[in-house]
Amino acid sequence: MIPGANKDLKRIFQDIGVPEQKVFRPDPFQIEAIEAIKTADCLVTAPTGAGKTWIAEQVAQKVMKNNGKTWYATPLKALTNSIHAQFSKLFGKENIGILTGDIKENADAAIVIGTTEILRNQLYDSMYTGKNLDCDLIILDEAHFLGDEERGVVWEEIMIYLPVRIPLLLLSATIGNPDQIANWLTSIRGKHCQVVKNNNRPVPLHPVFFHPSGTLFPLMKTPDTPESRPELHHEVSKFINNKQQPMMAPGGKLPQFGQILKVMDHFDLLPAIFFLKSRVECDQAVRLCNEGLLNKNPGKKQALIDRLEELTQHNPHLKNHPQRRYLELTGTAGHHSGHLPGWKVVVETLMAEGLLNAMFATSTVAAGVNFPARSVVVLNSDRFNGVDFMSLTPSEFQQMAGRAGRRGMDNIGFGLMLPGKFMNLKYVARLIDAPPLDVDSQIKIDFSMVLNLLLSHTPGQIQILLDKSFASYLITKGQKGSKIARKRFGNDMEHLWLSFQTHMAFLTRENFVTPEGSLTDDGLWASKLRIDSPLLVAQSIRQKLLPITDPALLASIIGTFVNEKEFPDDPLHQTALPKRLKETFLDLRYGLKPFAIKLLKKGFPAPNLYIQPAALLYAWAHGEDWDDLMVGSVFAEGDFARLILRTAENLRQIAKLGDTFPMIAKTAKEAIELILKEPIITL
Repeated sequence: MIPGANKDLKRIFQDIGVPEQKVFRPDPFQIEAIEAIKTADCLVTAPTGAGKTWIAEQVAQKVMKNNGKTWYATPLKALTNSIHAQFSKLFGKENIGILTGDIKENADAAIVIGTTEILRNQLYDSMYTGKNLDCDLIILDEAHFLGDEERGVVWEEIMIYLPVRIPLLLLSATIGNPDQIANWLTSIRGKHCQVVKNNNRPVPLHPVFFHPSGTLFPLMKTPDTPESRPELHHEVSKFINNKQQPMMAPGGKLPQFGQILKVMDHFDLLPAIFFLKSRVECDQAVRLCNEGLLNKNPGKKQALIDRLEELTQHNPHLKNHPQRRYLELTGTAGHHSGHLPGWKVVVETLMAEGLLNAMFATSTVAAGVNFPARSVVVLNSDRFNGVDFMSLTPSEFQQMAGRAGRRGMDNIGFGLMLPGKFMNLKYVARLIDAPPLDVDSQIKIDFSMVLNLLLSHTPGQIQILLDKSFASYLITKGQKGSKIARKRFGNDMEHLWLSFQTHMAFLTRENFVTPEGSLTDDGLWASKLRIDSPLLVAQSIRQKLLPITDPALLASIIGTFVNEKEFPDDPLHQTALPKRLKETFLDLRYGLKPFAIKLLKKGFPAPNLYIQPAALLYAWAHGEDWDDLMVGSVFAEGDFARLILRTAENLRQIAKLGDTFPMIAKTAKEAIELILKEPIITL
C-alpha cells in the first residue's frame, strides 16, 4: 500500500491536532439537566463523549454536600469499574462504594457505583422489609439498555418499583424515542420527567473510505446545498460498481494491518480502534502488525514497556500473557471477552494513556468502556449477536463511531470504512446520520421475579404493577410501537399476566407458593436465590442433592447450573474423573430429572447439566495450576474466568440462606474463597 489521500481529505487533515486548552464551560444542555433534576426526573440524550458523565458528577456532588446518597447504576461490570475509578479520583475513595457480582466495597458510601441487577435486588428487599431505600438520587447510565432483549426487564423493573421521592437521572447516547419514555415515566411516577437533548458531537466525525491501494477518500461527497441528500463520494461509487474490485485481502483472510497502520500513521490518524467480527480475528490481527511504527518512536516504545511491566509485575499470569510479546513489539493489542479480566484492564489502561497505536476489539467494547481514539476502523457492516450475523443497527454503529475523537485531545475524529466481503458501504453510509432506534419494552416474567414480588405484594397488587410497564403504556395510549407491544403482550397485556399466572401456578404446585398467593417457608428462602436457575438450585437443596460439607465439590456442582456452553459429548465414562465428583453429579442429574421434566412440560427452560465445567472447577478449587488447566481446555481464559465469577455470585446467594440452611451457607462461603484467586482476582 502506498499512502495517498484525495484533495478534499487533505484539507480536512490540516485540522488534525490537539485543541487549545480553554477554561471549561458547561454546555447549555448540561446546565439544563442539572437544573431539571432539582425538581423533576430527567432523561439526557447526547452523543458519546458529549459530557453526560459530567452531569452525573455535578448532581452526585450536590447530593453528597447535602449529606445524601447517590446510586449510580450501569449495565456492565467493566463500565462500573471505570466509573468507580473516575469518581474515586474526584471525590476520594472513602466516599465511593462499588457493588457488582464480584466486588462489594464500602457499600454504605455517599456514592455507590454498581450494576443494575444489584439495584433491582435492593428494591426487592426494600419492598419486602418496608424500609426506605437509603438513597436520594438514582443515576441510570446507558439507559437505552431498557430495550435490551435479555436485560431490559431489569431496567424496567427499577423504573416501576423506584419510590417517587427519589429523583431519577437517565443518561444515554442512543435512544430514538426519549419523549415517549419520559411521558411513560411521568405517567407511572406522577412527577414530570424532563427530556434534555443534545445532538452535537463534541469532536466532529469524518467518515473515510480506505481504498485497498492505500489511498483515502471521503466516504460521502460534500453536499451542494444544505438540503441535498447525502451521496457516496464518486470514487467510492466507482469502487462499488467495479466488477473486478481490488481486495484488501484474499477471501477469508484478514488484511495486512501493519500496512494499514502505516497509511494511517502517515496521515496522523492514530491511535485507532479496529472493530472486528470475532475474538479469533482480534488475536490474529495483532500478529499481522509489525514493529515499524513503534521503532520510529523509541521514547513511546520504552514508555509502553515500562508501563506494561508496572501493570503486570505482581501477576505472573499477566506478566507472561501470550499477547505480551506482540504488544511490546507492535504497540497493538486485542481486547475481547475471551481474555482474562485482568489482561483487559491492562489493555484498557494502556489505550487510555495513549501508549497503544491500535486496539483490535469486538463490537461489544463500543458500549462497555470509555477509551476513545482518534479513529475507529470498521471492517464489517454486520455483527454476530450470539446466534446469527445481523446488520448493524444505527445505535450499534453510533456506539462504535462515538469512540472516534477524544474530547480535549482531538480537533476531529475519523471513521474509516474498509471494503471487504462483509462490508456493505451503501448500507454503512445510511447509518452515519440515521437516528437511533426506538427502545421497546422488554418486560417478561421469570421465577425469581414472581417469588420476589410475592414477598411484598398480593397477586392483585402485582397485576397493577405490571400494568405500569412501558408496554402497557404504549398499548393504552395507542402510541408508536403499540403494534409491536400488542403482538407480544396482547391487547390488554393479557399475555404478560397469563405468563405470571402460569409461573405462579407452577410454584404453587411445587409448594413454593400457597394457593392464596403468599410464599411458603420454602418460597421465602428460595426468593433469596437471585440467580439464573433459582428453582433448579432450590429443588436441589430441598432434595439434599448438593454437597453440604465439601466446598470444592459445591463450587463445581453450582458451576453446572451457571454454565452456558453446550458440549457434544458426555465424558462420564472417563475413569480420569474424580469418583466423588462423578457420583455427586450423577446423583444430581438423576435426582433433578423428574423436576426438570415438569418444567419442560409447562414450557419453562431447564438447561442441560454438563460435567465438563464441573470437572474444570473441581480441579481449580483443588489448587490445579491455571496455565495447566487452560492447555487444551474447551474454555477460553475469559470464558472460564466468567464461569468462576458467576459461580461465586451464585454461591453468595446460597450463603444468604444461613438462617434456614446454616451448613450449606457456611460451605458456600468457603467455596467462594477457594475459587476467587489469581488470576481471577488481581492484587
